[in-house]
Amino acid sequence: MTIGDVLGEPKPVAVPTKSAIYVWGYNQRGQTGRTEKDRKLRIPRQLPPELFGCLAGSSTRWLDVACGREHTAAVASDGSLFTWGANDFGQLGDGTEESRKSPKRVEQLKNEYVKSVSCGANCTAAIAQPRENDGTLSTGRLWVWGQNQGSDYPRLFWGAFSPNTVIRQVSCGFVHVVALSEEGVLQSWGYNEYGQLGRGFSCDGLQGPGILKAYAKHLDEAPEVVKITQVSCGEYHTAAISETGEVYTWGLGNMGQLGHCSLQSEDKEVLPRRVVALEGINVSTVACGGVHTCAVNTKGALYAWGGGQLGQLGIGPQACSASFIFKDSQIMLRNIPALVIPSGVQLVACGHSHTLISTSDGRIHGWGYNSYGQAANDISTYAWYPSPVDWCVGEVRKLAAGGGHSAVLTDACSLRDLCEFRIAEGLTLQNAALVEDVAYRTSSDALLRLCERMRELHNVGGWDSEGDDSDPM
Repeated sequence: MTIGDVLGEPKPVAVPTKSAIYVWGYNQRGQTGRTEKDRKLRIPRQLPPELFGCLAGSSTRWLDVACGREHTAAVASDGSLFTWGANDFGQLGDGTEESRKSPKRVEQLKNEYVKSVSCGANCTAAIAQPRENDGTLSTGRLWVWGQNQGSDYPRLFWGAFSPNTVIRQVSCGFVHVVALSEEGVLQSWGYNEYGQLGRGFSCDGLQGPGILKAYAKHLDEAPEVVKITQVSCGEYHTAAISETGEVYTWGLGNMGQLGHCSLQSEDKEVLPRRVVALEGINVSTVACGGVHTCAVNTKGALYAWGGGQLGQLGIGPQACSASFIFKDSQIMLRNIPALVIPSGVQLVACGHSHTLISTSDGRIHGWGYNSYGQAANDISTYAWYPSPVDWCVGEVRKLAAGGGHSAVLTDACSLRDLCEFRIAEGLTLQNAALVEDVAYRTSSDALLRLCERMRELHNVGGWDSEGDDSDPM
């Protein structure tokens, strides 16, 4: 007789799951969700549950996080949307234009289960489904608010799509927005001075919603209809991926951010055009920054192109210039995609002038403009090459990069991850040595790196300037 016979077969243990959101970087408008007066918060710190009205130590979960120019949004697992930061254009969705340093739930969406959120420079968009649905309402409804969106409150928006169209994704740029339907169709609205709406022409003034109907695969062939699987808006340009893994870009291309050897209309492309240099690469993810673009293929290789004067391409100061330059410009740019990392990249996010990635080994790296610490741990103005950001614990689920700040959403997906979360929450300078020893013996790499970074910062006298000399989390 075994112990199992006496006690019965062991029952599966349900491992509690928990998420954490880390935000850091430029903080003048409270976009990091922290109360420090310092405008440069270089240390990624977990936002405590109490900020969101949850009990301390509760098993909080998050679905999504997004960064705008100076505001931030996060989606909780119960479908609630929280926003904080700048609110000059009503981008927080509370009906006011008063900025906030603390997260607050968007009450206008309390009857919706929010699934994802996107932040533009001064606007916000969310995809949600009604909490009560008799089957007649769409499971992917688009809500928009902020600059050029017609309201300081979230408003239901179908635009050029027929009512009850299921919205798969939405992306917000500086002054334009693009939404993707479940059928792979794009619609765009906003300003179109550089053709960023992809409708075949450019014009001044605010433009209403319209469907993108043609994509130029080859310059010597007639444009055709293409099914899209993902879209990303930059400052004045847009990129999308087709179901066959091809990348199309359009809009402003003066810094090479479109990835074309040459442009058909001065400094812009008004019609979506395939990036020929990525033919056969089979791209799975694309992300647009201010004047640069990144793409990851199905094998985890990262490619980057566009303006690199602030290090946002990650290939160094001497490698940013391509063999083709526009209008005899000597500005550092690369209009042909460059291979930055050959494998292992899982997620990528582009801010205005910086880039973040997560890799298969669980690490986060950043590069680009780093004056506020948004791109790298190092205290430097520019991070020219990928640099580790070793302050986050848990499996990386989402990266977000804004105008000058960054955010990471991590999950505890195992009992070990959950233990690391709990230990990290109680980590202090006094117990760091003990925690580091345990982390080393248990191969808890993320926790080990956190202890190392904490000691390094303390040794150079940089910890006190962050406002708390005992508890980093």
